[in-house]
Amino acid sequence: MKAALALLLLCVATTASAQSAGPTIRVEGKTDLGPVNDAVVTTNGKSVSTGPDGTAVLPSSPGRIAIDVSKDGFFPVHTIVTVTANQQAEVEIELQPAKAEEEEVTVYATRTNTRLQDSPLHVEVVGTDEINEELAMRPGDISMLLNEMGGIRVQTTSPGLGASSVRVQGMRGRYTAFLTDGLPLFGQQGAGLGLLQIPPMDLAQVEIIKGNASALYGSSAMAGVVNLISRRPDKKPIREFLFNRSSLGATDGSMFLGSQLTPRWGATLLAGGYGQEHQDLNGDGWADVAGYGRGVFRPRFFWDNKNGGTAVLTAGITYEDRSGGTIAGAVLPVTGQPYTEALKSARYDLGGNAQRILGGRYVLSTRFAASDQDHRHQFGEDVEKDRHGLFFSEVSLRGTARKNTWVAGAAAQRDSYRPHDVPRFSYTYVVPGIFGQDDIEVAPWMSISGSARVDFHNVYGTFFSPRISVLLRKAGWTSRLSIGQGFFAPTPLTEETEAAGLAKLQLLAPLKAERGRNASVDLSRSFGPISLSSTFFASNIDHPVYTDRGAVYELLNLAGPTRNRGVELLATYRKAPFSVTSTYTYVRTSELEPVGGRADVALTPRQNFGVVGTWEKEGTSRVGLECYYTGEQRLEYNPYRDVSRPYILVGAMGERKVTAHVKLFLNLENLTNVRQTRWDPLLLPSRESDGRWTVDAWAPLDGRVINGGARFSF
Repeated sequence: MKAALALLLLCVATTASAQSAGPTIRVEGKTDLGPVNDAVVTTNGKSVSTGPDGTAVLPSSPGRIAIDVSKDGFFPVHTIVTVTANQQAEVEIELQPAKAEEEEVTVYATRTNTRLQDSPLHVEVVGTDEINEELAMRPGDISMLLNEMGGIRVQTTSPGLGASSVRVQGMRGRYTAFLTDGLPLFGQQGAGLGLLQIPPMDLAQVEIIKGNASALYGSSAMAGVVNLISRRPDKKPIREFLFNRSSLGATDGSMFLGSQLTPRWGATLLAGGYGQEHQDLNGDGWADVAGYGRGVFRPRFFWDNKNGGTAVLTAGITYEDRSGGTIAGAVLPVTGQPYTEALKSARYDLGGNAQRILGGRYVLSTRFAASDQDHRHQFGEDVEKDRHGLFFSEVSLRGTARKNTWVAGAAAQRDSYRPHDVPRFSYTYVVPGIFGQDDIEVAPWMSISGSARVDFHNVYGTFFSPRISVLLRKAGWTSRLSIGQGFFAPTPLTEETEAAGLAKLQLLAPLKAERGRNASVDLSRSFGPISLSSTFFASNIDHPVYTDRGAVYELLNLAGPTRNRGVELLATYRKAPFSVTSTYTYVRTSELEPVGGRADVALTPRQNFGVVGTWEKEGTSRVGLECYYTGEQRLEYNPYRDVSRPYILVGAMGERKVTAHVKLFLNLENLTNVRQTRWDPLLLPSRESDGRWTVDAWAPLDGRVINGGARFSF
């Protein structure tokens, strides 16, 4: 027995000696503040945690060895070392703390209120820091905030009035749903002139879902969703005021107030006045920059009973008087007469949402929204008055069961449009629907989200909109795969009719509903302060509605599908006090024209590239530089050229906190002074069939702009 025990001890000692004689890797993880404990070090499929001294020793084999180090609250690190026989490789790893807000970002547009990094659905989030930066650049609206995101282009749709539309991955603006706290307060005008009526001062977060989201939000989300999350009141009262003035005659004044009224009730108020003077930059008598005056008033009330019940109630009033065309005393060269484009609008909205925890396992949610918009359009001699109405309601139940988080609910929406001067285009759409979603954590490295919706349209029938998304994680890599289907109920309100009106529009045959399918795959990875991401996407739209502006101004369905194919690349570097973000988008969007073959969709550049660099001393100073390249675009109904010129925009901004309560900012936009009228006239030699006197805008019309102002906080 003693002999056997001695033999066993000898074998163990011999084995231990043999193991210690082999090569090992000693990894030390540290930060500027000292060693990092409990960081997970992985090599050759084996993982060891670092000790209090920040080190971990792992057995290895000779050759090139990959090492991954990860810890919650820090960016993961991946490196490769070469190990020789009978040697201990020493590796020193510096871990970079990740920003706390990046770890705790919750996205609400997915309906399950999940953490950003855990969502199988690809959601991009713009946080408070980025919103504050854009607030200094464009205080009056959110167009610049969205335009600087990869895969999104804010396209000017009405040169006469300055209206813009958001195109997501090459798809037209009418397919993108704009929501505030999940509520459709802007109706169907959110992607057009409504985009220019949303100031960013009361925003805490912006969430963007790219790709077909009809399974989540119905008809208007076939290209994606932009969900604007409002700021909440804080324990301390918030009193912020902003004043801005630009070299082109823009004047902006905003006020945001927030306070906790009682332990359960809080309130915020956004109020502002915004104005722009007419500008004729090339001296042809036509306003290249439309003039406007706008007032916004939006109170919000928040309730939290601290026991699982919350609610938000909001109301808004927006008035705007916008005008363009020939400036005072000028006339059109062709007619010798003045020409005015103008729009007076008034929007009133009311909405709210509430949720209640039931039995500790379920969450009952309700939402409602109502809006009314009155417009008076003027297109020269034609005056068109219309009224848009929307009512929306929804109830849903969310719960968890083991590895599942599910949502089921029902919704109903009523959209009405009453063009008083062209009543043939009136419509009332009533669309009840039911929906469901289930997120499943199959394994720590795999999650699946499946959602589906059935809408019962009173005019176009029943539509089934499914979507499935998969999240995969492996060795520091993250990938999301998604495929979905949706629909869009056609209306006469397109980008083209917003610019030209309906008086001359013909509808020779009933329109069919548009059906869309979308698929995307993305892959991302972080290497310390560097993050890389790529997204490949494709979509088809069957029966696309097309506005023909040839011999006849007509609305019709095209015979073949619109096809979108492309890729987005994103790279970021963040190491205080510097950050650099680079984006590249390639998109090929084509449609089958009424006569002829397939061609690129007009005003959709195939290539966009951007670089933004920022230096920031937290709480006191910020300096930023940006450069954007826009490639060639196919043009329609332009007598001066068939393809646009590529151009580069360069900008810079600075912000400085001069006292505890005052920040000054200065923004220099389009330093290269790119302006479309430097290449070609904006005015047409003769009037188009739809009544317009201008070509489409494919480059900036305002040129170089310098703005500056002050932000006060008390």
